[in-house]
Amino acid sequence: MGSLNREKLRFCVDRGGTFTDVYAEIPGQSEGRVMKLLSVDPSNYEDAPIEGIRRILEEFTGERISRSSKIPTDRIEWIRMGTTVATNALLERKGERIALCVTRGFRDLLQIGNQARPNIFDLTVSKPSNLYEEVIEVDERVELVMGNEESNADSSTLVVKGISGELVRVVQPLNEATLKPLLEVLLQKGISCLAVVLMHSYTFPQHEVSVEKLAVSLGFKHVSLSSALTPMVRAVPRGLTASVDAYLTPVIKEYLSGFISKFDDGLAKVNVLFMQSDGGLAPESRFSGHKAVLSGPAGGVVGYSQTLFGLETDKPLIGFDMGGTSTDVSRYAGSYEQVLETQIAGVIIQAPQLDINTVAAGGGSKLKFQFGAFRVGPKSVGAHPGPVCYRKGGELAVTDANLVLGFVIPDYFPSIFGPKEDQPLDVSATREEFKKLADQINSYRKSQNPSTNDMTIEEIAQGFVNVANETMCRPIRQLTEMKGHETRNHALACFGGAGPQHACAIARSLGMTEVLIHRFCGILSAYGMGLANVVEEVQEPYSAVYNCESLQEASRREAILLNQAKQNLRGQGFKEENITTETYLYLSYEGTDTSIMVKKQINEDGSGGDYAVEFVKLFQQEYGFKLQNRRILICDIRVRGIGVTNILRPRTLEPASGTPKVEGRYKVYFENGWNDTPLFKLEQLTYGHVIPGPAIIMNGNSTVIVEPKCKAIITKYGNIKIEIGSASSTLKVADKVADVVQLSIFNHRFMGIAEQMGRTLQRTSISTNIKERLDFSCALFGPDGGLVANAPHVPVHLGAMSSTVQWQLKYWADNLHNGDVLVTNHPCAGGSHLPDITVITPVFSSGKLVFFVASRGHHAEIGGITPGSMPPFSKSIWEEGAAIKAFKLVEKGIFQEEGIIKLLKFPCLDESALNIPGTRRLDDNLSDLRAQVAANQRGISLIQELIEQYGLDTVKAYMTYVQINAEEAVREMLKSVAANTVSSESDKCGKTDFLTIEEEDYMDDGSVIHLKLSINPDKGEAVFDFSGTSPEVYGNWNAPEAVTAAAVIYCLRCLVNVDIPLNQGCLAPVKIHIPEGSFLSPSDKAAVVGGNVLTSQRITDVILTAFQACACSQGCMNNLTFGDDTFGYYETIGGGSGAGPSWDGTSGVQCHMTNTRMTDPEIFEQRYPVILHRFGLRENSGGAGLHRGGNGLVREIEFRRPVVVSILSERRVHAPRGLKGGKDGARGVNYLFTKDNRRVYLGGKNIVEVQVGEILQILTPGGGGWGVL
Repeated sequence: MGSLNREKLRFCVDRGGTFTDVYAEIPGQSEGRVMKLLSVDPSNYEDAPIEGIRRILEEFTGERISRSSKIPTDRIEWIRMGTTVATNALLERKGERIALCVTRGFRDLLQIGNQARPNIFDLTVSKPSNLYEEVIEVDERVELVMGNEESNADSSTLVVKGISGELVRVVQPLNEATLKPLLEVLLQKGISCLAVVLMHSYTFPQHEVSVEKLAVSLGFKHVSLSSALTPMVRAVPRGLTASVDAYLTPVIKEYLSGFISKFDDGLAKVNVLFMQSDGGLAPESRFSGHKAVLSGPAGGVVGYSQTLFGLETDKPLIGFDMGGTSTDVSRYAGSYEQVLETQIAGVIIQAPQLDINTVAAGGGSKLKFQFGAFRVGPKSVGAHPGPVCYRKGGELAVTDANLVLGFVIPDYFPSIFGPKEDQPLDVSATREEFKKLADQINSYRKSQNPSTNDMTIEEIAQGFVNVANETMCRPIRQLTEMKGHETRNHALACFGGAGPQHACAIARSLGMTEVLIHRFCGILSAYGMGLANVVEEVQEPYSAVYNCESLQEASRREAILLNQAKQNLRGQGFKEENITTETYLYLSYEGTDTSIMVKKQINEDGSGGDYAVEFVKLFQQEYGFKLQNRRILICDIRVRGIGVTNILRPRTLEPASGTPKVEGRYKVYFENGWNDTPLFKLEQLTYGHVIPGPAIIMNGNSTVIVEPKCKAIITKYGNIKIEIGSASSTLKVADKVADVVQLSIFNHRFMGIAEQMGRTLQRTSISTNIKERLDFSCALFGPDGGLVANAPHVPVHLGAMSSTVQWQLKYWADNLHNGDVLVTNHPCAGGSHLPDITVITPVFSSGKLVFFVASRGHHAEIGGITPGSMPPFSKSIWEEGAAIKAFKLVEKGIFQEEGIIKLLKFPCLDESALNIPGTRRLDDNLSDLRAQVAANQRGISLIQELIEQYGLDTVKAYMTYVQINAEEAVREMLKSVAANTVSSESDKCGKTDFLTIEEEDYMDDGSVIHLKLSINPDKGEAVFDFSGTSPEVYGNWNAPEAVTAAAVIYCLRCLVNVDIPLNQGCLAPVKIHIPEGSFLSPSDKAAVVGGNVLTSQRITDVILTAFQACACSQGCMNNLTFGDDTFGYYETIGGGSGAGPSWDGTSGVQCHMTNTRMTDPEIFEQRYPVILHRFGLRENSGGAGLHRGGNGLVREIEFRRPVVVSILSERRVHAPRGLKGGKDGARGVNYLFTKDNRRVYLGGKNIVEVQVGEILQILTPGGGGWGVL
């Protein structure tokens, strides 16, 4: 494998979605041959990679090779290829017809997934379609044996030790007799590919293997077993991975078979390898669907990492690959950063793959001016019709803006446009479209400030490019900061067709001082194929506590896996000296879902290092803390065998002897206006040439823009290193009116800060609710407490924290100081319910309060009458746990531990509450509070960076401007609603017709929520008047006023249906009147725990029904808690969403005011004393209509030891209503099946002590239907 034949050609090919890139090493030539072809051009050739190889062979041999004949292979040494065949099939849903084979009771498991909605403001709840057409449920079941059950094992059932070391009881052996006819029916329907996922097959794969044998014997052509592909606990991602593999592998095999058949002897004598998602190569026989979806992007990561890191810089690298429709971002700091799980085209894939983040921004991103702000993307103009300049009648895109600015040079761009495909880019048409947009923009600006000067076409194009750059900076900041790295300490490795045009601006915005552009930047993904090694991955589950004994067992398993990986590589022709290996243990702290891939470290004496030490170091780096006195668990063992190829070597250039040759001069527009800019060709430059900016360097078809105050240096390897000069001077606030470009940029920056605060909180918290269920929100506020930006984590928190901050500002008045941090959770102080604790940090400059940051997280335990602090029957606030109106958690920089412990352990000093328990998880509370303080501190440092860049006055001004911008968007929406809504009742108010709509709905106890909605169609204002709502209830579904405000802002954001910032401006044109003493504005003694999770949903239904936006959704969060003195568990269960005027409701999702995730069934059974018998859709529970409501869910849980179960739910009496003649959704039902075979109805809210073997069945409500059938 290591021998090289110098007389033969070597081909590296990247078959992309639009273009196919080919790099060939030619014998006797120092420079490789580069070729670019359209990936799809059926009028000229069948397949682009074959065509590229054919053309280059013709050039090299001088012999014509007919397209109809097979390509001779005697002059080809090897071919390496990456392909988007799998990715495109997944995106376009054009894979193989497949069926899913799953354990009985779980037919809908993959459709439900983790219950979360992809976009919380999308009322249609659009989810990607299933990959499978049919589902067959298998009669089989295995259970994990609990620690105390082994001696009591039922002698009639088989107990075996699974691969992971866990004991498994085979409750029901696989019933092949019932399975066989089901498989035969699939074959009769033309489905011959199968994905198989059975419960706990990661440790007990025997049943899956039996299914495969039976299916193959019947004639199935491909079977993907979840246990063979990713033998790891968690059924949902494992099953989705098996589905992806079954869906894509036949497509890939068909393509590869066709590719290979075009060559002599089917490439039998040529080494052919394909790039996998993990950055390693594999032969055709081992190249499968689930490892192919990042094939092309992985080549780019290998390309920049192996040619730039260590050779051109010692800094860690950020890979920036900007294409037409999207941009890929990655990181490299000496080793490939891999993830085990990623989501592509709406499907989770669980397999080792490079950590590549994709953002929907590229050269084809659409440009729009909307609501007074510049907007770039996320929609793309696509390849057809493409940007305006492509002469196909397209829309303005980033490429058009670059053309106007002179960043794209038509003289150096292929003339492939027009009817005969022989014309250049159309500059005049692009300028004409920008002129139309300029008229719109300047008209708006004049309406805001009559004395303002018109923006030129170039200023507008520059503005859109700046906004596009900021859009692409956000994922880069997230990729680095969320892992504990400083973005500014990296170098930007830029490649892809459009990237080098934006590199200087993006690096400067990120605080980087260095950009590296490879000489093959336009085809780096292809070039990377020649730098990659062959990789063999083998993995198996192993569940054990980390100690000396388990380490010995892990070493024994590791040795077997190492031998297996090496054997596979030897079978591909690798010699022992060309094989290296890496071993990983997946470790986690007990009680967390966060496992970390820990690579085996080798000590100087050759012995293995301590995995635990490395794990703690990695955990602290990524999450910012250590978990003291917590056991470390081993989850899986993985071995990576690497066949080292050493194929492509970088060549060095001779030092420069003269000045660089200027090929021409072009006008290029930068921030300071038009510049007469020299153009250079990279092939004419050599080592040591220095080119000061502004300058253009043409690198093949890629345009490298060297901005003013930057300097390009040609390195000895022929690459371009750009040193970034100082940032531009701070922006001045102009005439108290927002700059339309800066408005968009500040919107991005403020939202990015809130998002990074959230990631810091997620990283540094320890509770499951925050870290894994993502039940938290972070936000920043102006000096008046007005919301500036709220990252959209949990809808019920939206806008609600503003009330909290303003209450604290009023309470503390002049008693706030630098170094203070406040904590509160009381409903009367702007809180939602007691488990949601808010931490607020005021920020000062020169002794003056300038802004606030805050974070709100759901603490799993804060005391109260039941574990989990979600009591179904609480009647007073003190029964629900610690209630804190105002306390300084940190005072002048000192953490007030003693004071907060007292508040949490002794919830209420009221005599009637002396027996109410305090928090049962004090250490977790303190850890999460510290995490919230850290998240706030992160927000402060990021805003201070913004202040350093723009100045305090500007940042404060734009904190106000973004609110005005959101206000305008909501006003326009309200005007539109008023214009399009036919009201049955219209009141005259002066000269203005007010549109008035009244709506109401009922809680299950009969309490009414009444809304009178009045809209002023001229001003775009609305009054939400809840007069007529029932008084405070003697129960816990009272909702603090902040909950109603959150519901209003959520509904308005859904109705606007544009990505506007979530801030105080959304409520500026809105007045909310809530009668004091009603259950939407209860007293400070009222119980409220259900208001946040139940009443919030009903308020949302009432508002959306008033707007006639959609039918009612399930109207409940179905809160389930269970536990005993040793543990507690909490979940919310999804249901059906309401149908709308053009869509069916979605089944089995979290609706409206929540979007938390569901625990995977295997983790659920592994961690808790339960058996999940059924988790699926509740058929026909959605309301009928022209558009059906979504179905609810069925969840059946058997308990394996006595526990206390609490259920807090609604819509068990009053059904979710249909709209416009659509039928109501089904009401929810809660049952307990007792040991003596009784079915007991539990009602909507109850506490019950369940015994071993008893089963809880929860049927969640369906959504209402829309329209008459």
